[in-house]
Amino acid sequence: MGSYVPSTQAQREQMLRAVGLENVMDLYRDVPEQMLLREPLNIPDGMSELEAARAVSAMAAENRTYATVLRGAGAYDHYIPSIVKYIPAKEEFLTAYTPYQAEMSQGLLQSIFEYQTMICELTGMDVSNASVYDGATAAAEAAAMCRERKRRVTLISGAAHPDTINTVRTYCYGTGDELRVVPVKDGRTDMDALRELLDDGVASFYVQQPNFFGQFEDAEALGQAVHQAGARYIMGCNPIALAIMKTPRDCGADIAVGEGQPLGLPLGCGGPYLGYMAATDKLMRKLPGRIVGETTDDQGRRAYVLSLQAREQHIRREKASSNVCSNQALCAMTASVYLAAMGPDGLRRAAESCMAHARYAAERICSVPGFDMVYPGPYFHEFVTTCPVKPEKLTAGLEARGILGGLPIEQGILWCATEMNTKDEIDALEAAIREVC
Repeated sequence: MGSYVPSTQAQREQMLRAVGLENVMDLYRDVPEQMLLREPLNIPDGMSELEAARAVSAMAAENRTYATVLRGAGAYDHYIPSIVKYIPAKEEFLTAYTPYQAEMSQGLLQSIFEYQTMICELTGMDVSNASVYDGATAAAEAAAMCRERKRRVTLISGAAHPDTINTVRTYCYGTGDELRVVPVKDGRTDMDALRELLDDGVASFYVQQPNFFGQFEDAEALGQAVHQAGARYIMGCNPIALAIMKTPRDCGADIAVGEGQPLGLPLGCGGPYLGYMAATDKLMRKLPGRIVGETTDDQGRRAYVLSLQAREQHIRREKASSNVCSNQALCAMTASVYLAAMGPDGLRRAAESCMAHARYAAERICSVPGFDMVYPGPYFHEFVTTCPVKPEKLTAGLEARGILGGLPIEQGILWCATEMNTKDEIDALEAAIREVC
């Protein structure tokens, strides 16, 4: 087998002499002895293409798929138009990398520009980047943007996604800042508790809309309370729900973030997903990643440039304040193709279908004795019900019938319905619940 090292032995020896070392292992002298690999890795022999294809197919066959999905909790089953899968798969987009020589990649820059424009239209904000790795990271980056010398405390709603809370907590731990979780009342952020926690040391408050339980928060009132305390307001929004609810800008948000997976990205084991970020122009220079702008070249033709990279390592080196190295251009491209294919009307119809199907699902589930709604407020495509048996027993029984049911949580079961769930599927869910319970 040939070497993966793109240099000859003589070249490697020459490089070692140039830096004053005798052998390659001298490069690892700071690595503890117990961490060093002193024997070859146990790697199986190579396979032919046919053998590899059969092996991969066998592993894929072990995956379990479900005809009906009624679970969300951060990753959602939405219809993806065929064109959304086709265009990003074109070689010129699929193989594109971070545009370090940006202006030579006009097509890639245009795709990023179009994505940023759509995100600004969707959120009502002034400027968008493209993009951070996922919605939780976007929330943490947004909180980092808001910290100042005298304001180092981050508040986050207890009704936010647990993964988002934990990610923000990790960021705060790394910088030595404080995170306070605002209590929840009746499935929504407790306004009185928020006001008590707001003080001169608070830099920002994050709320999810709709929240983890599917409930709509009183976003405008929350924003007013935060701004009265001199802090900044961050909203984490489901992008599909933005088609039918007030924009973050209308609610007074300084930064809008969220998970972009519902925008044409399929369900997968960990992604790849994307986190969208948009902000007011006052915070533009604190955004991580890159911002593409439109201009004209020396012949008056439309052209695209990287307008701002204020926090990138290759720009500011040791002064960089973001660990985002890639703009996730392919995921952003996918989202922009989805938004263009759906259009405002299509996106609104998808959101309305999610709400209608969720209400029908809640009605049918709660018709079964022992199942009741936990929270009374308005909700989007997720809702929480009680369960008369152990939730794990119910979900196992549903899985045996080809149904991925709701997610067991402390308050009961978190269900989700989208435009993908038909009336017949929901009726079959009700029948299956009655059989299991």
